[in-house]
Amino acid sequence: MKIALAQMDTTVGDLRGNGARILDFYRRGAAAGADVVMTPEMAVTGYPPRDLLAKHRFVEDNLRVLDELATQIGPTALVVGYVDFSARRPGRDYRNAVALIHNGRIIARRQKMLLPTYDVFDEDRYFQPADSNTAIDFGGRRLGLTICEDIWTQEYLPAQLYERSPIHDLLRGESRAQVLLNLSASPYHLGKERVRHDMLQAVAREQGVPVVYCNLVGGNDELIFDGNSLAFDGSGHLLAQGGAFIEDLVLVDLEGRAPAPPQPSSPLESAAALHDALALGLRDYTRKCGFKSVVLGLSGGIDSAVTACLAVAALGRENVMGVSMPSQFSSKGSIEDARDLARNLGIRWEMIPIQEVFEQFKRELQPVFKGLREDTTEENIQARIRGTTLMALSNKLGHMLLTTGNKSEVAVGYCTLYGDMNGGLGVIADVPKTMVYELARQINESGRRKEGRQGFPIPDSSLTKPPSAELRPNQTDQDTLPPYDMLDAIIKRYIEEAKSAAEIVKETGYDEKLVREVVRKIDLNEYKRKQAPPCLRVTTKAFGIGRRVPIAQRYVER
Repeated sequence: MKIALAQMDTTVGDLRGNGARILDFYRRGAAAGADVVMTPEMAVTGYPPRDLLAKHRFVEDNLRVLDELATQIGPTALVVGYVDFSARRPGRDYRNAVALIHNGRIIARRQKMLLPTYDVFDEDRYFQPADSNTAIDFGGRRLGLTICEDIWTQEYLPAQLYERSPIHDLLRGESRAQVLLNLSASPYHLGKERVRHDMLQAVAREQGVPVVYCNLVGGNDELIFDGNSLAFDGSGHLLAQGGAFIEDLVLVDLEGRAPAPPQPSSPLESAAALHDALALGLRDYTRKCGFKSVVLGLSGGIDSAVTACLAVAALGRENVMGVSMPSQFSSKGSIEDARDLARNLGIRWEMIPIQEVFEQFKRELQPVFKGLREDTTEENIQARIRGTTLMALSNKLGHMLLTTGNKSEVAVGYCTLYGDMNGGLGVIADVPKTMVYELARQINESGRRKEGRQGFPIPDSSLTKPPSAELRPNQTDQDTLPPYDMLDAIIKRYIEEAKSAAEIVKETGYDEKLVREVVRKIDLNEYKRKQAPPCLRVTTKAFGIGRRVPIAQRYVER
């Protein structure tokens, strides 16, 4: 049996567009000699549809597209993900479903049994789980059709979440499945592709059946899907693998010879994967929201430099505009670094000084502020002038505004609400500062390999000078924050690993007062993050839909 994996980039809610894309992949798979073409999870609706499901006609319309698809399916079968109604009462209204279509008819339907409801997932809000699953006889094989979470084994999940295992049900008794097919929409985070590979390989080897896994690719709001579809034979040998962060059509011959398994990723490859993930997320968010171009502030620092490089990689240099907005506190070097970056990237660059506007603000406020010394208020005014300037350019020129803050800053509130937080997307808002430097070095190394130029495209001084917001004389980030390696270590343990301040102190040996102050800042700045634009998720716990902390709360761990 030959199975084609249609590793597709779907758009949530674009039912007819997704249907046309499915049909295109299907025809290509059939032409390549596939017996079966399979799509990712919910390919008809896009994943995750969330509260679009509550729209009156949405599910009916998706079923209409499914029926129309069926009329186009010939002797090559199609295994496709969609949303079905549930008749179970009491229970949810819908089911996360898969259909097997052959010769113009839907010959079998199956529903998802395990509904993830943790982190970024909330499927129990919408779907009724299936009570059972049985194999389907097709093409001389018994196929076990599963959807995403149904194939995940307990040891690879974040906790022991379920009382039963759908794949064990499918592989029990005389009617056991001979091949496991899994339609998936598994979001990316750093290291996720290796976890999936190891888990699916273990299922194939331990159960002695081929496992064919088709994963979604593309960006949908904060989530990035990396593709990396996989197929293993019954001994756990890799038969085929889809590309990373690209659409792909992968033909799997279940009787074929397996190539050598891939080697684990190196640190450089991890940085390259992060770059490609962010570029994909940025490209799809921009395109799917109806924009073609972006604008961002260029400070001469590392964060805006990396964001600009990602924007060029995602959209092309002709669709990126960089703006420098110096004040009296901006160094000559920072202005030159921003200019050189724009020149190296070949993007449009404008310089709009803000000093006169800033002085006018202070004059207008002086009667009210009389007798009060200057403090962070005046620093924030500068950031808000810049934010307003960028929003004006966005409105007038039709560019989407990108924010350039990193996870370290966003975590502790080292950012200005209605200032540098203005924008439509936080491109690196889930990337810690130390990792931003890794990304920058990877970008320059990649540029050197391609262009043979030293310091391309990010100026060396942006990598080496002390980070600074340049909102007062001789300011550096470390006037306010601990060194970024320490800060990021605390943030990772507190946010991603859910450790208490006491546990962090014990594990790291850091000063207890420092750790508790960082934790306090993280907790206090939840109100800022709730008003921030969506951020592309690349770690196991981003500030977004997967972290739902109350703003008004007073719990402090002792």
